[in-house]
Amino acid sequence: MTRPCTSAAVSLGELAPPAQTRLPDGLAVELAGDVHRSRDGRLMLGGAPSRLLRLSASAARLLEPGEFTVADAATAALARRLVDMGAAHPRPVAVPISDVTIVVPVRDRAALLHQLLAALRGDPETSGLPVLVVDDGSASRAEVASVASRHSAILLVHPRNRGPAAARNTGLRHATSRFVAFCDSDVVPESGWLGPLLAQFADPALALAAPRVVARSVGRAGWLDRYEDVRSPLDMGGREGPVVPMSPLAYVPSATLVVRRDAVGAGFAPDLRVGEDVDLCLRLHRAGWRMRYLPASRVGHSHRTDLRSWLAQRASYGSSAAELALRHPGQVPPLNAAPWSVAVCALALRGRPVPLGIAAALTAATALRLIRRIPDADTPVRAGTLLTVAAVRGTAEQLTLCATRHCWPAAALAAVADRRARRVLIAAAAIEGLADYRRSGARLNPFAFMLIRRLDDLAYGTGLWRGALQGRTIAPLVPRLPLRARKPGPAASGAAPVRRPAGARCPARVLIYWLLRRN
Repeated sequence: MTRPCTSAAVSLGELAPPAQTRLPDGLAVELAGDVHRSRDGRLMLGGAPSRLLRLSASAARLLEPGEFTVADAATAALARRLVDMGAAHPRPVAVPISDVTIVVPVRDRAALLHQLLAALRGDPETSGLPVLVVDDGSASRAEVASVASRHSAILLVHPRNRGPAAARNTGLRHATSRFVAFCDSDVVPESGWLGPLLAQFADPALALAAPRVVARSVGRAGWLDRYEDVRSPLDMGGREGPVVPMSPLAYVPSATLVVRRDAVGAGFAPDLRVGEDVDLCLRLHRAGWRMRYLPASRVGHSHRTDLRSWLAQRASYGSSAAELALRHPGQVPPLNAAPWSVAVCALALRGRPVPLGIAAALTAATALRLIRRIPDADTPVRAGTLLTVAAVRGTAEQLTLCATRHCWPAAALAAVADRRARRVLIAAAAIEGLADYRRSGARLNPFAFMLIRRLDDLAYGTGLWRGALQGRTIAPLVPRLPLRARKPGPAASGAAPVRRPAGARCPARVLIYWLLRRN
C-alpha cells in the first residue's frame, strides 16, 4: 500500500520537557557491576564517567544487597540519581509488544530492505506490527515498492532525495502509535530485540532507547571486516547505561532507535545529512529527557567493505562536527579535560628536569586536595592518588587522539617543522595504536590494525577540517577546559557527588578496584 507523502517543512523548535520524572513504584533497580563501595557502604565509586558519591546511612543500608525496589518518594529519588549517573540500571518487567510502529527509511538497496523486513516479519514480537517504508527518492522505486508490498508494509514516497533525517520524520508524522522504532535498511535485528527496549519506557522521563549495533558476519572476512567487528563507529560497546553528552556514551547512532513519539517533537533535523542522531540526543538531553543504551538488544549492520567508500563514510562523519559544534556550543569538543591535567601532560612532554618537576608538583598538589575531600575512604591516600593519576592518563589519551585524529593536519605540520614533535607524534601514535589493539581483541595482526586505525583517524580528521573550513568556524576544534568541577552537596537519603579532578575517567577497571579495595 502506498500513501502520498507531504513535503511541508517542519520547524523543530525546542522540545517540551517530560511531564513526570519520578520513577514508578515497583521498579527494580540494580547497581552496575563495576560500582565499588567502601567498607561501611557510605562512599561509592561508579557511573560513567566514574564519580565518587557519599550516601546517607539509610541509603547505604538500602543498597547493601546491590539492588532495591522503588517504594516511596525517597527510594524513587535515590533510584533516579543512581540511574541518571549510570551507577545503577533499571530492571523493568517485560511488557507486551504493542502501540509501536516501525519506520524504515530507504534509498534503493531493495535487497537489504528485503532482509530487514523478512527478519521483522519472522520475529514473533514484530511480525504483526505496522511497518512504514519511506522511499527517499530511489532510482529503483518499483523494486522498493515490490519488496514493501511483499512484506505488507505501507510505502511512503519522497519524489526526490531529502536525506535520512527527513525520511524518518515522514514516517514519524504518519505514525499514530505511542512509540516509534526506526530501523535503517542495512540492519537486521536479532530475534527479541524490541521487547527489552520497550520495557525501558517504564521510566516516564525516557525519550529514547537504543540497542547495540554490531557488524554482521561475512563469509570471507578481510582486513576492513575484521576491523569493523571491533571498531565500528555504530557499535557503542557492551556497557549498559544512560546516554549523556560529554560522557563515554555521549550519543547513540540512528541505525536503530526506539523513541517516545511525544518526546521527540518533529524528530530529526532534516537539514543534517550526517550527525542528525547526535543532534537529537543533545536536544533531548537539553530538554530534560533521559535516554538509555541497552546492549543486550542487538541488531546486525552491513558495513562498507570497499576502502574508498569506507574512507568517504568516515570523512562524512567528521564533516558533521562543525555544524554540530555551532548548534550546540561546547557540547562536542575534541578535548574535555581539566586545565591542570593538560598542563601536566604538556610539561611532561618537555622531558626536562624542571618541567618534569613542576608536573610532578602539580599532580601531587591536586592529589592532596582530593585526599582532603575524601577522609571517609578506606584508603584516602591511595584513592586520591590513583584518581589523580587516572585523570592524567585520561587526558594523555585524549591529547593523543586529538593529535592523530581531530587535529592531525596541525600535528603533521608541527612534526615536519620540529624533530622532537615528530618523534613524540610517532611514538604516541604507535603506543596508542598498540594499546587499542590489545583492548579490542581484533582478529588482525597489530600492523594491519594500526594501519587501518590511522586511516580511520586521517579520514575523520580530513572531514572535520573540511567541514570547519566550509563553515568558516573553528568551533569543532576548540577544547573544553572547565575551570571548576561540580561542587559536592550534603549527604542525604540520596547520593551527593564529591568533587573530583575533571577528566578523571578511570579507563582501567582494575584501577577502579584498587581505589576502594578492602585491606
